[in-house]
Amino acid sequence: MTRSRSLPPRLLGAGFRGFSLLPLAIFFVVLVCLSLLAIQLWMTLRAREVQLNEAARESANLAQSVAQHAYDTIKEADTVLVGLVERVETDGVSDLELERIHKLLVTRVGELPQLHGIFIYAKDGSWLVNSQKTLLSHLNNSDRDYFNYHRTHDDRGPYVGPPVRSKSTGDWIVTVSRRINMPDGSFGGVALATIDMHYFRQFYERFSIGEKGAIFIANGKGILLLRRPFDESMLGRDLSQFPLFHDYLPKSPVGTAVIKSRVDGVTRINSYRRIEEYPLVVSAALSQEEVLAEWRLDMILQNAVGGVLVLLIAFIGYRVVRQIDLRVKSEAGLLEARNELELINETLARLANQDGLTGLANRRHFDQSLLAEFSRAQREGSAMGLVLIDVDFFKQYNDIYGHVAGDECLRKIGKVVAYSMRRPGDLAARYGGEEMVVLLPGTDMAGALAVAEGVRDAVQSLGIEHRGNPPGVVTASVGVAAFMPTHLENQAVELLEFADKALYKAKAAGRNRVCFESSFESAVQAVTVLAFR
Repeated sequence: MTRSRSLPPRLLGAGFRGFSLLPLAIFFVVLVCLSLLAIQLWMTLRAREVQLNEAARESANLAQSVAQHAYDTIKEADTVLVGLVERVETDGVSDLELERIHKLLVTRVGELPQLHGIFIYAKDGSWLVNSQKTLLSHLNNSDRDYFNYHRTHDDRGPYVGPPVRSKSTGDWIVTVSRRINMPDGSFGGVALATIDMHYFRQFYERFSIGEKGAIFIANGKGILLLRRPFDESMLGRDLSQFPLFHDYLPKSPVGTAVIKSRVDGVTRINSYRRIEEYPLVVSAALSQEEVLAEWRLDMILQNAVGGVLVLLIAFIGYRVVRQIDLRVKSEAGLLEARNELELINETLARLANQDGLTGLANRRHFDQSLLAEFSRAQREGSAMGLVLIDVDFFKQYNDIYGHVAGDECLRKIGKVVAYSMRRPGDLAARYGGEEMVVLLPGTDMAGALAVAEGVRDAVQSLGIEHRGNPPGVVTASVGVAAFMPTHLENQAVELLEFADKALYKAKAAGRNRVCFESSFESAVQAVTVLAFR
């Protein structure tokens, strides 16, 4: 008979434990912490990028302002020179004309605060006229860079020369000059406007560029005209091989780049611009370290707060994971305990239905099975057999060999009886004392007699010595009953009564034999069965 079986509790527990929240909780906590750290890092780098971009825009605006100021300053001075050159070349340099020019130059210098002075030099470098109230005529400027440039170049445009000290006052000045030609086009002298370097320094000091920021102006050849912070030793230095002139200006006249200065080693955000009209190059640079100083403070504060938050989340997550782990372990322990308890209950239930000596079913189990199988036989209209076995002269066996040997004898006979069960529905049980019983559902009289004879023969074949039994070995008497019960007419106890009567007859007939009794026969028949196979 095939019966469905449910999944054992231990397998169910193992299946439930197969999915644990612990790895998911650990993954979630780690994911949250890593996400917060990643977001914090992204925000920090983003804030740095924004800060640098703002600094680049600020330096670009500053460079634009410096360039515009330089252009306006030199433009005003150059405008004066343009008119002056045209007047000298047209009206000449007579004494009367020089007197008139002198008055004009004094007026122009008074009107333009950036001008240090205006000068006109003859072709030999001698001073013809200037803006000084008291004219000096004993000086010569033929050794100046601007004078040599105009004498050797036909270019009529303005020339911005390197910074020099004024021969008249000793101040540092920036020179703007134009060539004066003779009527035949030959070199006739130089018109010079000098700009007080202090004027530029005052303007540059207005800008907030930090302690390590820098502003400078250089001419088109890369000669430094002025720099903030002011360093007199730097004036006139050749910057043409510096990265700004060598690498960046050839690519674009306007731009912003991060450059490490060769002057002081400071890395700056450098915005530059070329003024083509004169030509000039201006640069405004902010120290990258100073630009990022506020960002660093914010970064330290944000990272500290973020770190504390991550540590707090990690700690809470650790506690939660630990609690989950403890809970999982507790549930696993409880599940294991439940499984063990169920196993114990199964064992106890089995032991409650099992005879402790022979290993066969006990009387309680037999009674339950008899009622159940008898009811089923009534429903299905099938036959039912019962074999009742009793060891011959067992009391004498105990008296002769002792109870320990008697128990061992019953254990061996119990194995023989258990072996007699041929089908899953058969049940072998210890009925009481030395009596054993085999319940045979769906078995008629012939089948039951065959089983009974097999048991009897097997017991005798064990050859267990028994001096109190005439055959000299342990034997058994067997009573057999079998019939097809009728609903509401027969009861289970009748099967036992018939088997008991048959057993009585077997003992009365001389023991070591099989007798049967049927409900359909009025007389009891005792038969010695030799073989039923």
